[in-house]
Amino acid sequence: MLLNWLAVVAAALSSFVLGGLWHGPLFGAAWMKAAGVGAEQVKNGNKAMIFGGTFVLSLIAAATFAFFLGASITATQGALYGLTAGLCWVTTSLGSIYLFEHKPLSLFLINGGYRTMQFTLIGLILGAWH
Repeated sequence: MLLNWLAVVAAALSSFVLGGLWHGPLFGAAWMKAAGVGAEQVKNGNKAMIFGGTFVLSLIAAATFAFFLGASITATQGALYGLTAGLCWVTTSLGSIYLFEHKPLSLFLINGGYRTMQFTLIGLILGAWH
């Protein structure tokens, strides 16, 4: 199966936009508190590594999900499959880790919510642009 690489790149970029909003104005302060990350750590992080690595990982996730979805889906199906993957695979996997690591529920909800929305957007874009 050939991938629509423009759709894959667009889907990966949507993760960036969503992540900027999610971990910025929407839930940034709550996320930093729950994750135990200080403003100084965020400010002094290696931005090239963080953003470059995040883009590569988002690209891998979008490309793999495109293979999983196949070529004959609609935008609605893609969004529904993305919602299901984000909520039922990714978020539940995070949940079991967070239980063992004694992470706060707020961190689980913020990160699980982001991943659910991320895969919903990825599926929507891939389904709409096939």
